[in-house]
Amino acid sequence: MIRLLVVDDSALMRRLLGGLFAAEGDFEVAFARDGREALAAHARFRPDVVTLDVAMPGLDGLACLDGIMLERPCAVVMLSGLTAAGAEVTLDALERGAVDFIAKPSGAVSLDFDRIGPAIVQKVRAAAGARLRPALGLGARVRARTSLARHRPGGEPRPGENPRPGGDPRPGVEPRSHAQPQRAGGVRPGGLVLVGTSTGGPRALDALLSRLPADFPWPVIVAQHMPGSFTGPLARRLDGLCALGVEEVGRPLPLAPGRIYVGRGDADVIVARRPAGLVAAPIPAHPDHLWHPSVDRLVDSALDHVDPARLIGILMTGMGRDGARAMTALRARGGRTIAESEETAAVWGMPGELVRAGGADVVAPLDAIADSLLGMLP
Repeated sequence: MIRLLVVDDSALMRRLLGGLFAAEGDFEVAFARDGREALAAHARFRPDVVTLDVAMPGLDGLACLDGIMLERPCAVVMLSGLTAAGAEVTLDALERGAVDFIAKPSGAVSLDFDRIGPAIVQKVRAAAGARLRPALGLGARVRARTSLARHRPGGEPRPGENPRPGGDPRPGVEPRSHAQPQRAGGVRPGGLVLVGTSTGGPRALDALLSRLPADFPWPVIVAQHMPGSFTGPLARRLDGLCALGVEEVGRPLPLAPGRIYVGRGDADVIVARRPAGLVAAPIPAHPDHLWHPSVDRLVDSALDHVDPARLIGILMTGMGRDGARAMTALRARGGRTIAESEETAAVWGMPGELVRAGGADVVAPLDAIADSLLGMLP
């Protein structure tokens, strides 16, 4: 049995989630109405997975997540609204150690819930088997929050409060080192790097892309499975972290050396040729692909327009198999590929499928992927 703790201040959401997982037959479900109840239930029930609402009165989702990770780390899946503010808080939660997130249903909640229920179950099952990565700086952040609460009337932290003491500028993300991998000077332009990620992807992208030097000579296109309201905030966060410029592909963008292009969520991103040259372009999500932006569709489009010998594919953490087929074909046609190793992937689904298909030139832990990429440049 998978022990699941559902934390939500909405009685309707607790009822819907409880019924969804009870029907699966292999979940034991407990409930909490707010962050304080959640921490008590977490200590008593000892869940394998927690679904945690972002916005709750009193002790909010971020503060509750910190408490879970400090006291007894377990897999946490955040429940978030599809707003810009919800996206920012959710990305913060992923950096703090949450495994994944679920976009809360909108409109007629019970009807929408029937549609997204299978995806919710799939995400929670994947989280139950996910590899947890430590949230760096957690102890200092919790101590800072406690200190602020002591000096505030009533002693309660404000919802969403996010003190960031010195040395921990971005909670849950390893501080960026000034030491960069060997630079890529002298490499011929004209190539393209294709990166695919899903569950656990934001932290993996931080680790990979922040290590690319400012003179990296090829464009990089990222297909990260996410809703459309999340990929813009993700691109802005990466832009603040990386030496290379990062932007979301909301319209056709000319591919330029040393730029990173993040595909817009709820759509697919492809490589297309225009009179002035190659572009990264958003197109409507294709129903033949389950997750979007589709990694397979991105790689297929690149193979249509770029010499395979000038393509490098990187497949990192994520559930499912998106990207494995197309990157295996990429390698067979003379391109190069890198798969994240099982030892560091939060979920070794996508990269594991690439390895099992014989489509990976290199299988590397996350902290070695940037060096492997630079070593492949011709």
